[in-house]
Amino acid sequence: MRLYALAVYLFLYIPIGIIALFSFNAGRHAAQLTGFSLQWYGKALDNPFVIGALKTSFTVALISATLATLCGTLAAVALQGMRGRARMLYDAALYVAVMVPGIVIGIATLIALVTVFDAVNPLLLQAFGAEAPQLGLGKGSLIAAHGMFTMALVVVIVRARLQGMDRALLEASADLGAPPMRTFLQVTLPQIAPAVLAGFLLAFTFSFDDFIIAFFVAGSETTLPIYVFSSIRRGVTPEINAIGTMVLVASLLVLITAQMMLRRRAR
Repeated sequence: MRLYALAVYLFLYIPIGIIALFSFNAGRHAAQLTGFSLQWYGKALDNPFVIGALKTSFTVALISATLATLCGTLAAVALQGMRGRARMLYDAALYVAVMVPGIVIGIATLIALVTVFDAVNPLLLQAFGAEAPQLGLGKGSLIAAHGMFTMALVVVIVRARLQGMDRALLEASADLGAPPMRTFLQVTLPQIAPAVLAGFLLAFTFSFDDFIIAFFVAGSETTLPIYVFSSIRRGVTPEINAIGTMVLVASLLVLITAQMMLRRRAR
């Protein structure tokens, strides 16, 4: 079993290690290591298209993760108080949202958004005339799609922390006359704060790294994964390897930070 586990890990991480290694290539060919240099990192950071795509990805990830964290935390608190068949129904819908493939979410979100735009835009045109704003695909649709997808992750993480809370604290707060909102702010929220922050970091990472959903709903916007995909269609270069390595390191740092927060709170 140890050899099997080792083989699985090697199969997963050797290609990633090769990308990181060839990102330091001094030559122009991605598959020929002729020396070590940091030049491709400098070129990637000086590329205006890379910086523009990076800003778009960061903006979308930050806003969508914030919305997902707010809505997901409130949903987790509400679901924790539910019982019976209603809770089973919501639990099933929650886990289905996590398990559904990204391509299905992307197609479904695209169809839903286009349907809404087709219904709302004529109404806006009638109400405001020729100067009426027209809804379309772009940053707004990216934020909505990523926020919807990552909210399920936040709910799962926060609910796991809520289930480990001591209910006596909430009962004591109620016995002392605290209203529900004050109990939430002074008792519940401090207890679940690490899980909320971990959910935010995971939501940010998933949104920042997402390609499949963004490919369907981005419209004219270009996120960093979309830029990388468009670039490798013309061939893989050390610059692409450098971009992939930087994104990998940033994502790992965020995920490790979230995991450390969850473990520290659990201890």
